[in-house]
Amino acid sequence: MSYLMALGGFVFSLPTVAYNQLQRRRSWRHPGQARVGAREATQFVGPGDDVVTVAGVLAPQIVGDRFALEDLAALADQGAAWPLIDGEGQVYGDFLITDLDTTQRGILQGGVWTVCDFTLTLKRADDDSGRPAGSGGPLDPVPSLDLESLIGLF
Repeated sequence: MSYLMALGGFVFSLPTVAYNQLQRRRSWRHPGQARVGAREATQFVGPGDDVVTVAGVLAPQIVGDRFALEDLAALADQGAAWPLIDGEGQVYGDFLITDLDTTQRGILQGGVWTVCDFTLTLKRADDDSGRPAGSGGPLDPVPSLDLESLIGLF
């Protein structure tokens, strides 16, 4: 089976929910100090936010699981950061679910939807060293993970 991405124990795939767009926005912090008669003086102080936005369409009669988005909401309810790993094994870091927007379409009698557009927003919660931000602990190497071994844990 082919996997698109995993967020913790949730696997994005055709049987669960597939996305058709992934956007990543990373920033770096450069605070400035105003100067008279000159441009602002800036200093690099480190990485800023790292936000991943995943968008797609869920159509359970064709592909996907009607309850997959509720599974993602249950992950968000836990308030924890989860490792984000793409289908090629690239580890993006640990991410929090900050938003899940859904728009239900093709409503049938009884209020049952046939198509649901969704947008999932994730925010990175660890720093680049592989340890939680602000942990102050020793710098441990990040273990090498591949998607297949992560899925085997759940």
